[in-house]
Amino acid sequence: MKVIFLRDVKGKGKKGDVKNVADGYAQNFLIKNGHAVEANNANVKHLEAQEKKKEKEAEEELEEAKKLKATLEALTVELKAKSGEGGRLFGSVTSKQIGEELKKTHKIKIDKRKMELDDAIRSLGYTNVPVKLHTDVTATLKVHVTEQ
Repeated sequence: MKVIFLRDVKGKGKKGDVKNVADGYAQNFLIKNGHAVEANNANVKHLEAQEKKKEKEAEEELEEAKKLKATLEALTVELKAKSGEGGRLFGSVTSKQIGEELKKTHKIKIDKRKMELDDAIRSLGYTNVPVKLHTDVTATLKVHVTEQ
């Protein structure tokens, strides 16, 4: 019997797969427990429609990320911090502080985990911070740290 998997079933198939399995296994386990449905014309068309919807959503998400990239690369985030001799900061500027300032001044919310800052900023001046917006889109945000 051909079935469409609604969930991942270890050793049999992943969600969205159409596979041929034994009739008893399909009726008594997969369909009964809601792991799969029978692969008739209506269910196959429903699956195709869901896949098209997912593709469209992924495309829209990518477009949004590209727009946000253009916006971020035009911005400069200004932060003030106390510093000592030679432009060294007392403490450091973290991705959390950058995210909060970006939200407060430009009303753009970006999670601190998306900022790929290797180490906290410990000196005055400009720093380029890579921000991963999507698997295919990475923006560079300019951060300017000035003395308080």
